[in-house]
Amino acid sequence: MTTHRHIELIAPSGYPHDPAAVHRALARLRAQGHRIDGVQATERRYQRFAGTDGQRAAEINRLADPERELPDIVLAVRGGYGAVRILHGLDYEGLQRRLADQPIAFVGHSDFTAIQLALLARAGLTTFGGPMLVSDFGAENLSSFTMHHFWDTLSKPAFTLKVNAPQVHAVDVSGTLWGGNLAVFASLVGTPYMPPVEGGILFLEDVNEQPFRVERMIYQLHLAGILARQQALVLGDFSGGKPFDYDNGYDLREMVEQVRSVIGIPVVTGLPFGHIPDMVTLPVGAQARLNATQHGFELAVTDYPHLD
Repeated sequence: MTTHRHIELIAPSGYPHDPAAVHRALARLRAQGHRIDGVQATERRYQRFAGTDGQRAAEINRLADPERELPDIVLAVRGGYGAVRILHGLDYEGLQRRLADQPIAFVGHSDFTAIQLALLARAGLTTFGGPMLVSDFGAENLSSFTMHHFWDTLSKPAFTLKVNAPQVHAVDVSGTLWGGNLAVFASLVGTPYMPPVEGGILFLEDVNEQPFRVERMIYQLHLAGILARQQALVLGDFSGGKPFDYDNGYDLREMVEQVRSVIGIPVVTGLPFGHIPDMVTLPVGAQARLNATQHGFELAVTDYPHLD
């Protein structure tokens, strides 16, 4: 049985287009005894966004208020697009003062990657790549795998993920675990919101991108010098990119082999993370050790906020 938690919703990107999914998610969380604040975040609309830029930034900045009760979990409603528009408006100093060393979990993925990278770069805050309100907690068929890994990760100071996905090369490296959505990650290259991580373990995922587009964005990270400064690249799920006749056999597998041949660091595949029903929760900014063999890989993660 999950401990009752105080969950605050934020919607820094798009608005939810499926009210039924919102209702399912809220009903499930409340049935488990969790306190849910910020439900108005699911109801705001401005153009294609969940409110104006000012509203969406203020929703995060209010967490810097020292007079305000902090939630256990800050949960993104959904992704989409729009987080990049509010990065310049976040109170990084205030958020760092209020939240550093606090047992608080910011959770989301997809477009939320922009918020996560900015908070790591500018405030030194570790957040979590994980499920979101609409797509995961509100799914028609709730994934027991996703829910178990989410609550288990947030309640412990360390965990080890074991994946039975055979790897091409043996890998044994340690470093800062970071990453997220590839398109969002690539869009922040050269900005003040890209964390200057050296010797990291970088994980990436994306959805509805053809293999050549995935390759182009990975090349951007390679040519910008980011990949050469990492210990390893770990690839999650890249579903939804429909093949073209023009590709002539060039697919995700061929793309991975090409990337592996040029970037100069190990590439590990098969991470269950991304726009998929069964996904793990990964701390962005934690410490990790990656050990991969021909039989699969283990990712041991420590040094991240966990709930009391």
